[in-house]
Amino acid sequence: MRSTIIESTIYYQKNWGDGQQIEIRHHLYAKRTYFLLKRSMDLSVAFLISLLIFPWLFPIIILLIRLDSKGPAFFKQKRVGFLGKVFWCYKFRTMYLNDAADTRQAVKDDPRVTRIGKFLRNTGLDELPQFINILLGDMSIVGPRPPIPYEVEAYELWHRKRLDMKPGLTGLWQVSGRNRLNFEEMVRLDLYYIENWSLLLDLKIILRTLPVMLKGENAY
Repeated sequence: MRSTIIESTIYYQKNWGDGQQIEIRHHLYAKRTYFLLKRSMDLSVAFLISLLIFPWLFPIIILLIRLDSKGPAFFKQKRVGFLGKVFWCYKFRTMYLNDAADTRQAVKDDPRVTRIGKFLRNTGLDELPQFINILLGDMSIVGPRPPIPYEVEAYELWHRKRLDMKPGLTGLWQVSGRNRLNFEEMVRLDLYYIENWSLLLDLKIILRTLPVMLKGENAY
């Protein structure tokens, strides 16, 4: 199923000739004041979550992970962020220990995913440690999902425009179909978000994220 947002609102040509550049960076510069507000909102929400949720939910999840399978409770992976900056992205471990965790993404009914890992993935709770990335300034509450370096190496030029904003814990992709969408649909959603960013849009995405987490749809 194709996203109606993609089809009805924006189209990005795939091949840019020499000297042609999309106006995203100029758009971002024009909204520099809004980005200060965005960072302020990120810090406020991240500190609030850290105080209200980390102290009791983190120990429960850590215990369940360690009871379910051998290995550390946390998983870190190099991801590509704003303007190509590589950073360590943190998650709760959802797979049995395996050599392909960094090179092969999980697929539907992946046997590497643990029992508690499946629940964490379906609800998005596996990504709670990324609030640490938000506090560190590598990520935002809302934005494109951070890609793995080898994925970026295969990007076409127009795909790289999704790196013109900090990656997010949630975003249009998560609330518009997630794994049901193909890669190019995801990229077009990301570029639509970057060009049309506002605090109101962030708020709408955040409010739409909770029902998606509770339903656990299109996640694996």
